[in-house]
Amino acid sequence: MSSQPQPSPEGLKDQHTPQAIARRLAAATQHSYLGDFVLGAVDGTVTTFAVVSGAAGADMAAGVAIILGSANLFADGLSMAAGNYLSVKADRQVVEQARAMEQAHIEHIPDGEREEIRQIFAGKGFEGELLEQIVDVITRDHQQWIDTMLTEELGLPRETPDPLRAALSTFSAFVAAGSIPLVPLLTGGLSPRATFVASAVATGAAFLLIGVLKGKVLGRSLWVSAFETFAIGGVAAGVAYGVGFILRGLSGS
Repeated sequence: MSSQPQPSPEGLKDQHTPQAIARRLAAATQHSYLGDFVLGAVDGTVTTFAVVSGAAGADMAAGVAIILGSANLFADGLSMAAGNYLSVKADRQVVEQARAMEQAHIEHIPDGEREEIRQIFAGKGFEGELLEQIVDVITRDHQQWIDTMLTEELGLPRETPDPLRAALSTFSAFVAAGSIPLVPLLTGGLSPRATFVASAVATGAAFLLIGVLKGKVLGRSLWVSAFETFAIGGVAAGVAYGVGFILRGLSGS
């Protein structure tokens, strides 16, 4: 069963006009940082509410939960952003090294590289004069030649995301979404139990919204994605609450 409603025949036709196809192909080469944002938001909300839940389970004061949650928010946010930065940078370096290698191969053994192009497209069913025309067109432009080798021979993307933008997207989402469980603790005027319930409700709403965004990014059912994110966050919070409850004696409560 499909996880997402399929477009109508009229909608599919609109998506396959020359202009729509050109826009879609151009967008396919551009990295969307929405995925980095969603990843940071999910992790930030889950980990911060886990701290709040653990503190509630251990009967710690709201001030302690705020301190622990804030420290976790920025330390883990920076850690996750740094990890994402290094990962994206490593991916970019792999592509850059492969591009330099293909450039050197084209300069020193052009006939061998041309034969690789010929065999790649022969494997797609082209043959004879048409195959030779394809080889000539591709190898006429060195940039296009290298790009073709990257994607067709090595299975690498032609473009990679910017490491700094990916890291900033992750960190900003981590802090913004991860702050939601702490907001009810800052308001005051509520009992500890009511404060925890308010934090749980706010966090649950955040999980659902993040799940919807994740569903959009992955092209999945929005309801399934929202429930999945909500369930994962709830399990993490429940485990943290249980651990805090079991170890509450260590806090001196």
